[in-house]
Amino acid sequence: MPRVSVWFVRSSLVCLLLGFTLGAVMLAVKGTGGGGVIPWLLPIHIELLLVGWMLQLAMGVAQWILPRFGVQGVGREDGAAWIAFALLNLGVVLVVCGVVLAGRAAEVVAAAAFVVSVWARVRASGLSAK
Repeated sequence: MPRVSVWFVRSSLVCLLLGFTLGAVMLAVKGTGGGGVIPWLLPIHIELLLVGWMLQLAMGVAQWILPRFGVQGVGREDGAAWIAFALLNLGVVLVVCGVVLAGRAAEVVAAAAFVVSVWARVRASGLSAK
């Protein structure tokens, strides 16, 4: 497994742990009659689980599993994938901290960098990289 994939998956697991912890806190508050969900925790909970865990896990597994055989240039290197990793995590942190517009912008650029990193590796079965 490429090192960038390892970091994608590990970071996604950290986000899963944080997201589940926030969910447990919200359920505990609701269960003890604390007036329902703490309003500012819900968007953080959603961001950590949807983008931080699910998207990041999918990106890490895709980076690992898409074939590299015969791929030349950008598809062979991990530079764009590292940029995607850094920007995606920066975006999650910014959104969690309340800087939503900048966080979403970082996440969009991360998605574009990820597409660049895997574009050359996606092709029909049996076709070589000619």
